[in-house]
Amino acid sequence: MNNSIDTSTDTIETYFLCAGCQTADDVAKRIAAFVSQAKETIEVAMYSFSLCPEQRSIVVDALQERARAGVKVRIAYDAGSQQALIAGHSDPCDLTTPMFVRGLGFTSQAIEGYRALMHHKYIVLDSATPQAQVWTGSTNFTDDSWENEENNIIIFRSQELARYYTLDFEELWVDSNISAPVHMDSGEATLMYDGKPAYVLVNFSPGEGDWIDESIANAITRAKERITIAAVVITSTRIINALLNAMERGVPIEGIYDYTQMEGVTYQWQLVPANNWKIGAFAKIVKYGNLVGKNSTPYTPSSKHDYMHNKVMVLDNSVLTGSYNFSRHAQQNAENALIIESAALAATYRDYIHSITTRYASQTNAFTAQPAKVPLTPGTPEATE
Repeated sequence: MNNSIDTSTDTIETYFLCAGCQTADDVAKRIAAFVSQAKETIEVAMYSFSLCPEQRSIVVDALQERARAGVKVRIAYDAGSQQALIAGHSDPCDLTTPMFVRGLGFTSQAIEGYRALMHHKYIVLDSATPQAQVWTGSTNFTDDSWENEENNIIIFRSQELARYYTLDFEELWVDSNISAPVHMDSGEATLMYDGKPAYVLVNFSPGEGDWIDESIANAITRAKERITIAAVVITSTRIINALLNAMERGVPIEGIYDYTQMEGVTYQWQLVPANNWKIGAFAKIVKYGNLVGKNSTPYTPSSKHDYMHNKVMVLDNSVLTGSYNFSRHAQQNAENALIIESAALAATYRDYIHSITTRYASQTNAFTAQPAKVPLTPGTPEATE
């Protein structure tokens, strides 16, 4: 960063994770420091929230300290929780999200959904005040997510954005169900990054799910210079077609995906004749962009969960991030999707994606259009996301 630029007014902050690059304690302490700023309210919407005792203590102690100071703490979580029950629960690190959250002692709400997930990963502080902040991105609240996965966290200091996230939170909270919103399900604000304006658009599914999918495809279609990807899966028909179109236009494509998760997706595609074409299409995209595939550990309830878990595209000077996977199913989930126009932020995200791409380049397998031999194990996050 150019030291001659005054960034004291920046209202966007980023924090990037990669396997083995930080400890779970490091992330827990950042979260504790973040929530410790709250003066009135803390609203947490978290798909997966279950920590080992050491990290639990760091995060929960900070929340309890704020609660004792009169801060109202509420936690919304996915009622179905993707985490399978571990027999006997002898390991305190293996509690499901519902069991873990209910044991914290804060006001909480399980969010139901018919074939849909409460898939958010956000925290809102003091949304009714000028000091409001939002923490969001791709990062669940689990030790594996903090130590073994590639994830991004983005923090906004903005009462306007906090208001939109709180509206989303309240709609989930009121009826404990994922359903179409009552209020306008999108909003925008102008923030600062690297001393320059950054234009932020936030949308929430399921209310804006179809629009989010279409807007991502349209943003890819508008890209002229470079497309940089860090995506655990890419399964949306619109998005795949938009990437194929970018290839035809000669737009450079680069980046990384989760090889193991996409292998499982191809198994699902080959079972549905209407989706067979996607296997070859994705293989073409991987070959064209020389995309790197991280070989993550195949899922079991007790295995290491070490996915390349980002949901990011950098399209010229635009950053797409949030909890929203580039998948059809994401349209029905409770998700938040961000499009941020900022050349400086785009450069920051590209540097991060380049670093993890370089890291796994020598380990990747070549993705082919051959049918997958092994199905995706039910319960893997991307099997239901």
